[in-house]
Amino acid sequence: MSDDTPRYQLTRQDEAALCLELIGNWQQGTDHPPFSALQDNLVAQHPAALTIDGASLNQWDSVLMAFLLQVHNYCQERSIDCNNRNLPEGVKKLLTVATAVKAHQEPAEQAKPWWLALKPSAWAGTAYRELLESLGFIGEVAVAFAKLLVGKANTRFSDFRNFCYQAGPDAFGIISLTSVLVGMILAYLGAVQLLQFGAQIYVADLVVIGMLREMGVLMTAVVMAGRTGAAYAAQLGTMQTNEEIDAITTMGISPVEFLVMPRMLALIVMMPLLTIYANLLGIVGGGIVAGGMGIGLLQYVDHAQGAFTIAHILVGLLKSFLFAMLIAVAGCRSGINSGRSSAAVGQAATEAVVTAIVYLIVADAAINILFQQLGI
Repeated sequence: MSDDTPRYQLTRQDEAALCLELIGNWQQGTDHPPFSALQDNLVAQHPAALTIDGASLNQWDSVLMAFLLQVHNYCQERSIDCNNRNLPEGVKKLLTVATAVKAHQEPAEQAKPWWLALKPSAWAGTAYRELLESLGFIGEVAVAFAKLLVGKANTRFSDFRNFCYQAGPDAFGIISLTSVLVGMILAYLGAVQLLQFGAQIYVADLVVIGMLREMGVLMTAVVMAGRTGAAYAAQLGTMQTNEEIDAITTMGISPVEFLVMPRMLALIVMMPLLTIYANLLGIVGGGIVAGGMGIGLLQYVDHAQGAFTIAHILVGLLKSFLFAMLIAVAGCRSGINSGRSSAAVGQAATEAVVTAIVYLIVADAAINILFQQLGI
């Protein structure tokens, strides 16, 4: 082996100390050994002290500095006493600068007494801050959408197609199961009460109207909030942790245009389609229960057709568009505002689901009250 080949020798000085001797030219373009190999040796031997000897070093550049910094960080994390010996003056100075200040760590949040969470003022303050952040994020989305309409947004439609597939066909299984079961539950609860008056045939009207106006779109939205909204938060939170969003911003690209818009558009397109699919399966589930209670198939279909109106269908579709936007806003906002740790990604996903469900319930109640006042 040539003397210029970058390598190291790890020898034991005594029972508790090791010596790491660096040999050769540690420069770009050379086949230098990775730190992972040295790490395996250190883990196996459990030293209490490590001496880095640079007496046999020749040429060096940033390759050596990166390797030494990994060694120092490893020793610091495991409380290993790390000493340097015979290193070049330039290496010593750079190591001093690199290790003088510890890497920034976000301070841990201090646990607050549980009774503080019961104060109405705390609830109001949290709700107010969430409202301001959400409105600000919605404003950024509106600006990005306006730029998209005039063709000036940095939005890739290849991403839009991929997210459409993730939000649509991938969700068919869970949407099918929940929709059929919800339709069966509606039919069963309605039939139990209507049987007392001999009006069980109106189970078909109950199921159709309930699925078209309320349960179909709401259950689909809840499933998408837990499935797609959490996925958006986790994806963007991971990008925030890896500083990918900072890199996109540094290149002059808006994260809202590049990351948020394809996800939101995909959800807006797929939610109405999934809602129609859920409505049909819910009506089928209601028919299964109705058949078990002595209602004939033709009777059920005849009454179901009578309950089908354009108004009921449009109400459900309007809700689906609004719910899709709310789910996307909750998921993407939580992800982009996530912290820079693995724990923060999990918190962002949880926050996205909870926030989306709150948005859905409030919006659904407001729409129902509005339509009741309008007589729709």
